[in-house]
Amino acid sequence: MPLKDVLVDELRDMYSAENQLVKALPKLAKGAKGAKLKELFTAHLEETKGQVERLKQVFEHLGEKPTGQHCNGMEGIVEEGKDALEKDEEGASFDCGLIGAALRTEHYEIAGYQATISMAKTLGMQDVIDLLTENLNEEMAAAAKITAAAGPIFTQSSEEPEKGQKPKSGKEKYSAQKSREDEKKAAPGLKKRASS
Repeated sequence: MPLKDVLVDELRDMYSAENQLVKALPKLAKGAKGAKLKELFTAHLEETKGQVERLKQVFEHLGEKPTGQHCNGMEGIVEEGKDALEKDEEGASFDCGLIGAALRTEHYEIAGYQATISMAKTLGMQDVIDLLTENLNEEMAAAAKITAAAGPIFTQSSEEPEKGQKPKSGKEKYSAQKSREDEKKAAPGLKKRASS
């Protein structure tokens, strides 16, 4: 497959990812307990809408349609954010889960933009590089803002009293079982590494 075709596939994946976030970010903003986090999610929603528009411009430069690829990776990350919203936590502890989900989202996007920019550089597509770099810079700035906002929230959460163990929901039990299965499947490979 020629590099341009790989680039188009990757860009369609990013386009799908950004569109999924346009739908998910309002839910994170609504669910966040702290005003600063609400504000960050709301501001990044507007940036994300702009990123979708830039990606449309990239596809115009390439003479391609932006649709045709669903981003399964972002779907999973959005699901983790949804799980964080369903946690029975309060105050800063609740927002800690949202911060983790938000940072995973940003770093996933950063990796996608870095990869597509590198491909576009190899192909000498300066207009595409410029548009993608704008998106990358916004994603890196968003990650930095979330990280900066996280410090006080983590501190506040660490000062909240611990609660007794609550019974696990069906979804939490399922997740714990899947985690044990993952560990079991990885064990043979980890043993090989340890003996090397």
